[in-house]
Amino acid sequence: MTAPIKAPSAPCEQPDPVALLDWYDRHARALPWRIGPDARRAGMRPDPYRVWLSEIMLQQTTVAAVKSYFEAFTSRWPTVRDLAGAEDADVMAAWAGLGYYARARNLLKCARAVRDDHGGVFPDTYDGLIALPGIGPYTAAAIASIAFDRPETILDGNVERVMARVHDEHTPLPAAKPLLMGYASALTPMERPGCYAQAVMDLGATICTPRNPACGLCPWRQACAAWAAGTAKDLPKKTPKKRKPTRFGIAYLARRVDGAWLLEQRPDSGLLGGMLGWPGSEWGDDPQDAPPIRAEWRTLPAEARHTFTHFHLRLTVKTALVPMEREPESGAFISADAFDAGNLPTVMRKAYDLLTKG
Repeated sequence: MTAPIKAPSAPCEQPDPVALLDWYDRHARALPWRIGPDARRAGMRPDPYRVWLSEIMLQQTTVAAVKSYFEAFTSRWPTVRDLAGAEDADVMAAWAGLGYYARARNLLKCARAVRDDHGGVFPDTYDGLIALPGIGPYTAAAIASIAFDRPETILDGNVERVMARVHDEHTPLPAAKPLLMGYASALTPMERPGCYAQAVMDLGATICTPRNPACGLCPWRQACAAWAAGTAKDLPKKTPKKRKPTRFGIAYLARRVDGAWLLEQRPDSGLLGGMLGWPGSEWGDDPQDAPPIRAEWRTLPAEARHTFTHFHLRLTVKTALVPMEREPESGAFISADAFDAGNLPTVMRKAYDLLTKG
């Protein structure tokens, strides 16, 4: 039986970017938006459009959830010019289910800015990228590094975890972010910075995982202060989150006798901005009953429940069948042929499923 690896009392070396790159050359994840290390050595370069699109999609979303959306988007809109020319409603519908719909609105704004202000070519510097709509510091650094091999420092959740452990940093997040950025910046190499950026993210995603990190497989194990101290599983520390409040609302699902559904487009600003959904009340502590059309409304026995970033939502679902001649006070009827429940935001689809699937 092989004896367990025993950690030294202190790390015996410094984290070596070259060692991490060697590990990445052997173990890089195959992702649909990525040019692998062998291809990069052969002279291929990433498409900035695909790098940008993947980074926007991956914000607060998992790789597994994003893959099918990314492939659908790039099949339908293979270039930034194609996306810039798309109809807003089509893009919002294709985004449905990914959440954080402001990202989809900014996606179109950014694509159109690249087309109109930059001749359809993404800027190749951090400063040029961060000036585009919807691109913040992390995304600008990631695109500049991965797409253009600029030595910019990235700091996503995976990198934060790696840096906290390598340096045995116990300052809790989010206060620790400037410290972790400093650690990450000191390690960012001038050679192959794009591959290094992906390598350190892969390390956090596959080896230095939140629970049960595979320290025995880590190329930086000997340099890891938390491994030496036995504290890796406890890091990074996080300030306890405040309890999310619960809001309530009413969703009205009206179907006309010819099969058409009554839908309305939400305002561009705010949650689910610009998306089609069911007419409904304001979301708050005491929603007021305000049906969008005169009808005999029936309340379903179950609620549609959904959790957003800052609150939980519980929707009472009311349904009615209405005659052809009746006009709604808000919204418009969408024919059965044009209606696709899969294009609804997740919370709206939950309400629909309660009615149609019980």
